[in-house]
Amino acid sequence: MESRLRRLEAVQTVLLEIGQRSSTCSDVREFLQAVHAALGRIMYAANFYVALSDHDDGLVRFPYFVDEFDPAPDPQAGVRLASAKQSPTAWVIVNRKQLVMTAGDDAMRAIDGGAWGGGTAAEHWIGCPLLDQQHQALGAIVIQSYDAQHRYSQEDQALFALIATHVSSALAGMQSLDRLEKAVQERTALLAHEVAERRRAESLQHALYEIANLSAQTSDASTLYRKLHAIISELVSAKNFLIALYHPDNAEITIPYFVDEKDAQAPVQRFDYGVGMSSYILARRQACLLDAASYAALVASGEINEPLGNAGIASWMGAPMLLGERAYGVLIVQSYDSSVVYGQAELDVLAFMASHVAVAMARIQAEHARRQAKKALEEQNAALNSALSALQEAQSELVRQEKLASLGRLVAGVAHEINTPLGICVTATSHLVQELKLTREDLDAGQLDEDGLQQFFEIIDQTLRIMTTNTQRAAALVRSFKQVAVDQSSDELRNFNLRKYIDEVLLSLQPKLKGKPITVEVECPPALQLRSYPGAVSQIITNMVVNSLVHGFAEGEPGVIRIHVRSEAEMLELDYSDDGLGMDNTTLAQLFDPFFTTKRGSGGSGLGAHILYNLVTGPLGGTVKVASAPGMGLHYKIRFPLEPKAA
Repeated sequence: MESRLRRLEAVQTVLLEIGQRSSTCSDVREFLQAVHAALGRIMYAANFYVALSDHDDGLVRFPYFVDEFDPAPDPQAGVRLASAKQSPTAWVIVNRKQLVMTAGDDAMRAIDGGAWGGGTAAEHWIGCPLLDQQHQALGAIVIQSYDAQHRYSQEDQALFALIATHVSSALAGMQSLDRLEKAVQERTALLAHEVAERRRAESLQHALYEIANLSAQTSDASTLYRKLHAIISELVSAKNFLIALYHPDNAEITIPYFVDEKDAQAPVQRFDYGVGMSSYILARRQACLLDAASYAALVASGEINEPLGNAGIASWMGAPMLLGERAYGVLIVQSYDSSVVYGQAELDVLAFMASHVAVAMARIQAEHARRQAKKALEEQNAALNSALSALQEAQSELVRQEKLASLGRLVAGVAHEINTPLGICVTATSHLVQELKLTREDLDAGQLDEDGLQQFFEIIDQTLRIMTTNTQRAAALVRSFKQVAVDQSSDELRNFNLRKYIDEVLLSLQPKLKGKPITVEVECPPALQLRSYPGAVSQIITNMVVNSLVHGFAEGEPGVIRIHVRSEAEMLELDYSDDGLGMDNTTLAQLFDPFFTTKRGSGGSGLGAHILYNLVTGPLGGTVKVASAPGMGLHYKIRFPLEPKAA
């Protein structure tokens, strides 16, 4: 066991060394020599070689070859890869699989009258493919023994395959590095040319940057054209320069900017499309380079209709400002000096600049349109905000009225409920007064005997019990209603016992539940204390119960409402459910929407669940989830802190 652990440690050291060598060695032979030395520390490796295939020329080279009997081939010389039937090394490369052979294997026998492989027959031979990340063969790594005493175990074969995998990764990385170095060399060869082109490109880039700045910063048209002239003058000689703008709406061309050595101002400021060189360039939609002779020939042929401006030019070029199918105008540069003649390079620069000027002009026009749209949008937003504010005020008022209406309905119900015990007390009092009168009359007449007195005492006792029971019931209703009503009409933060408070809320709802076959089951720890907003809690429970009574249960249908409360960490969880009708997904999705109700005109305002949601997520700082399905009732899951966080 100890020797096995030592070997595993040695294998790990070898793998680490292979990884380190791959990053430090720049020469493949040096790297493979290090791999051979490391391999020899964990297994017999007197005979070891690596064959690498070159996909470019289809040849195989042996950059590292150590053998006791066979001479090493030239590491630089390539040999044509044999077929898999002719060479075990070729078999490994072609099939991309490990091959293990012994002297007695059938694979060592001659095939088609020839020997398999050109080297000395080995006692034991292992070859593993070297594969890149795409599982393509880079070559093969081979270890062999000519001595029967040195044979490779199954563990040796597995270790050699593992080392082959690491060598594959290292060689793939080194080949990538070689390709990178070749690319760098090729790039360096073109550097001189690129430097010259880069200088020219930098000038163009600077000009484009300046044009972009103009479109972003300059709003005055005359300033824009003057700066544009200065930018183009840095690239080509532009002492004589004009900008012509095309207006497709009325088929006219205008000259907003004109600088010329011979003419102080443009011959015309506005003319019809089809006249002059500007129209010629726009019609062709491509840049044009002319000298004096070619210009005269175009005029003579009639291709230029009604030429404008000074005809004594030495060199002339114009480029259209195009963006897609849209033509914005033309840039024109001309020279009266025969020593200043433009060529194709200058024309290319002018055409390049014209296309970017078109982009800048499109951006300016778009910016102008954006400002106009923004102004209109701001006006619309102001109107919408005003309407929204009015709507929010109306909604807040409706919500307030709904809460007051809910409280009013609660008052009516409690008043009706109190009338019953008070009526009983009034009746009992009247009966007791009548009995007292009759008893006094019997006493005055001397007709009151012991039985009559005893009967009178029983009537008093019975009447007092009735009055005590009903007055206590009325007092409890008043006390409960008083606390709930105060809480619902205020936003006071206070400490309270949740179980007792839920009982008080349910007691105030007793008029709603009276006469209905609905059972309310409450499960809440009796000692659970909250520091929260009892008004919000009361409103939430009231709305859930009332919604269940109105929407969840058909008239006369029995049912159960369950309220389950528990605390976890600093949070309170309130699960409310009923076993009523439930609702489908469409209705459930709109449950918390304001003014949504399925009982419009039948007692539903559409604000009960909306108020519930706002109270849970607002003052209580919690969350509410709801689940339902037709016939499965409704289930609220509400969570909020036992004590609200300080604002």
